[in-house]
Amino acid sequence: MKVLLTGGTGFVGAEIAKQLGQAGHPVRHLVRAGRPRRDEPASGSEFQQGDVTDAASLKGACDGIQTVIHLVGIISEAGRQTFEKVHTQGTKNLVAEAQRAGVRRFVQMGALGTRPNAASRYHQSKWAAEESVRGSGLDYTIFRPSLIYGPRDHFVNLFANIIKLSPIVPVVGNPKALFQPVAVEAVGAAFVRSLGETRARGETFDLCGPEKITLPAMIDQILEAMGRKRLKLQVPRWVARCQAAFLEFVFPLLLRRAPPLNRDQLIMLEEDNVGKAEPANQLFGLKHPRFREGIGYVRGEG
Repeated sequence: MKVLLTGGTGFVGAEIAKQLGQAGHPVRHLVRAGRPRRDEPASGSEFQQGDVTDAASLKGACDGIQTVIHLVGIISEAGRQTFEKVHTQGTKNLVAEAQRAGVRRFVQMGALGTRPNAASRYHQSKWAAEESVRGSGLDYTIFRPSLIYGPRDHFVNLFANIIKLSPIVPVVGNPKALFQPVAVEAVGAAFVRSLGETRARGETFDLCGPEKITLPAMIDQILEAMGRKRLKLQVPRWVARCQAAFLEFVFPLLLRRAPPLNRDQLIMLEEDNVGKAEPANQLFGLKHPRFREGIGYVRGEG
């Protein structure tokens, strides 16, 4: 089954591309102009230039494709890369190209917490993207992962770097909010195993790890994995919002980059990020390490 993969140069995309290759699925990567390319996987991989936010650039991207796996997403906005343009319009553009080319199967990366009337714009745009997939007439599957971790992640490694450089680890958001961190390998397995699973068509699945854990508790486990001790400092909400607003202004203006923290993320950190893991676990045979077992990479254990 030949797959068009968007977002294949990212953290999760690289894992899915690897597992697609292992399962014998040829992959066509959709990459933006100027985006660095990884070495092509051994089994029948190719690259095609295109940008999901530019409908004209997608013409022909789905020719000869049986399945689309759509992963492209952003967590912070910068310039014209907005949640609405990337998540909502980008998904609509790709769905239209899949329909034009006669592709039947479409697998969409959502996010746990996505719902109608969500508080954050990130979740609102993700919901609108899901709606365009659900209304497309394609044989779709939508996955909504909780926080994804792995050797190349932006979460555990961010805190690991803070721990290396500072005696104090800042904690933002609701310290009682619960997460179900999920290993990137399990996420990759769900996407790849869904391709030939007829029972996954027309369904939406949560992808969650085995533990419901708070952010302070996750930091404690990262500290334990690194063999370090640090003071955790809860940042007041108003201070965090001021910091995020400042970063939203400075990073796009001066560095032409998305900020590492934004006010929309703070909204999401105020609410639980948990779901129903069993349907996906049972259908796709997913196995999950506990969070502490899965983060040995922060000190070279795995």
